[in-house]
Amino acid sequence: MNAVLAQIRNLRVNLGGRSILNGIDADLLRNKITALIGLNGSGKTTLLRALIRECPFQGEVKFFCGHDHSHHRPEHIGYVPQRLSLDARLPLTVREFFALALQRRPLFLGVSAKVAKRAAELLARVGAGHLLNRPVAKLSGGEMQRVLLSLALEPQPELLLLDEPAAGIDFADQAPFYDLLGRINRERQVTILIVSHDLSVVSEHAHHVLCLQNGTIVCQGPPGDVLTQEAISRTFGAGKKVYAHLHDDGTACDHNHSHGHGHSHGH
Repeated sequence: MNAVLAQIRNLRVNLGGRSILNGIDADLLRNKITALIGLNGSGKTTLLRALIRECPFQGEVKFFCGHDHSHHRPEHIGYVPQRLSLDARLPLTVREFFALALQRRPLFLGVSAKVAKRAAELLARVGAGHLLNRPVAKLSGGEMQRVLLSLALEPQPELLLLDEPAAGIDFADQAPFYDLLGRINRERQVTILIVSHDLSVVSEHAHHVLCLQNGTIVCQGPPGDVLTQEAISRTFGAGKKVYAHLHDDGTACDHNHSHGHGHSHGH
């Protein structure tokens, strides 16, 4: 079985006469969580947009999908943006928000019973069943991200892309959200590519890390190999520090955590 779901070779993106990505070579490993890290402006979101064909690129993106891995387009890619801008004056419930995405008939004719049932099932998968009748404008950042995640899981994606999904989430809600992603990866065998500034999350949940700097991959590999002081300094600048993570019982874990400016760390 091919261990690679997506193969990226010499990927280049130029927007407005400016080089955003330059010669990206990377593999997304099947059924694994890959973290994409780097400073703002390094090209992380552009790489995600290239994978879903939302921006023009040169080079090659090849998918090995389906049972025989011969299809070069995935059956389905789920995408969770960093944030979704909705007009707060729009009187839309979560149920109606799902209907916009899932049903063909116009919303003014109502939400079909089938779609309402499916919405409830999808929300329950991510621990958000209680949000079904909540106005979208009243959702917290964390609640909105769970709604977007549940939609991205319909139908079952082979690849799930998340662009800094915790950016708008309260610090206390971030760990449960990432634990949920870990569970989806394990139980549903969904390959995940996640953009994150938080190196503690990366070291805890990712199987593979891609470090992006100025549109180029400067290092990649397992977190234990990649999250070294040298690699972090190269990716984020010399001011970053990497610390060993201690468990509650005082024993050290073989991951590295990083604290300091530049992360959405919540301190």
